[in-house]
Amino acid sequence: MDMLNIIAPASIIIGALLTASNLGNRITGFGFIAFTLGSIGWLAMGVLVGPSSLVWQNIVLTGLNGFGIWRWLGRERQIEKGAEHAADVSRDIAQGESLFPASIFAGGKVIGQDGEPIAKAVEAMLDCRSAKPQYLVISVGGVAGAGETLRRVPWNRIKITDGEFSLDSDAKGLAGFEEMERDSWPAR
Repeated sequence: MDMLNIIAPASIIIGALLTASNLGNRITGFGFIAFTLGSIGWLAMGVLVGPSSLVWQNIVLTGLNGFGIWRWLGRERQIEKGAEHAADVSRDIAQGESLFPASIFAGGKVIGQDGEPIAKAVEAMLDCRSAKPQYLVISVGGVAGAGETLRRVPWNRIKITDGEFSLDSDAKGLAGFEEMERDSWPAR
């Protein structure tokens, strides 16, 4: 019983941290695994000493957490693999342009001139008629979004290589890109 009192809440806290951090499909999936361990722990406590509402609640939560595991470690991971495969194969084809998954617009690494990560992509703004990217929004500094600075990088300053954004700047040079408010981005 003492172990359940430690494991169940600790698992829920870890699961919440992993899913709230939004660090990618795999990490979110591991968050749902932690949630599942927590709901099983609370279910066991409900069976041993608690009210029936605790039992039923955690039966439902265990099922929902199972769905989360399938969604993030199953379905979303397979979609990621499909996109990676298409990008890899397109790089091997001699003619034509290579592909990249649009999902890197939100979360892709931004690599500086020295080859080291200097920022993280947050979003890209595309032209409605041509679908061409106009600018990339990057996050500089902070932890999990807290304390970050958003900057606008014109698309002509970006190259995409192996699923990462290459920028013709270093970490110090990022200050030269326009700083943006979270809720008010430029139209052009």
